[in-house]
Amino acid sequence: MTSTPIIAAEGISKRFGENQVLTRVSLPVMERDVVCIVGPSGSGKTTLLRCLALLETPSEGRVVMEGTAISTPDQAKPVKAAARAVRSEIGMVFQHFNLWPHMSVLENLIEAPLRVKKMPRAEAIAIAEKLLLKVDLVDKRDAYPARLSGGQQQRVAIARALAMSPKVLLFDEATSALDPELRREVLLVMRQLATEGMTMLVVTHEMGFARHVGTRTVFMDRGEIVEEAPGAAFFDAPKSERAKRFLQQFEE
Repeated sequence: MTSTPIIAAEGISKRFGENQVLTRVSLPVMERDVVCIVGPSGSGKTTLLRCLALLETPSEGRVVMEGTAISTPDQAKPVKAAARAVRSEIGMVFQHFNLWPHMSVLENLIEAPLRVKKMPRAEAIAIAEKLLLKVDLVDKRDAYPARLSGGQQQRVAIARALAMSPKVLLFDEATSALDPELRREVLLVMRQLATEGMTMLVVTHEMGFARHVGTRTVFMDRGEIVEEAPGAAFFDAPKSERAKRFLQQFEE
């Protein structure tokens, strides 16, 4: 295991007009880390994830992958070239699935490997079928997203992200649009990925997952990282009053 982070935010700030959403956020994610980001709505969690996924450009600071800058405010040519080289190594799973509705489950999985990696179709299909086995959806291979439950759609979305063999998977509230039973389906897949050593950055309100599966919990509020600690330690002994107030809402 290398001591260089797989991906890291280094002093990232992000503004949308006059609205300061992130303020000097630094967060390294090491190989095999499962970093869970928690905090109130509007605290900048999703914006941080979108910066790391190269879907937003930081106003200040930079995103670094394995020691190389892949996103900076000026987006100079070397940075753009580095981003192109690693974009497929950063997988993202969104809150609302974002599957292509006009494509079958199998077609959703093989589209990016065919187009981006120029993978032979037979190889892409073989990988897709293994991933459908992993997420327990082999029987939905030829179904279309509209015929799937929300939990099934999200498991397809995870398989689609895995089809590109990413080095890191980013999850943005992957279970928040699901009812409790469907949520469990998705969390089981995420737990399995963590067990297998997948490097993951997870924005979540699933406190049980963060406590028991996360290697680190990061608490954000008002665009800043307020505190972070190993998964269970954060829940057992939060240090800041802001974190204590946040956790109180989850107590029975």
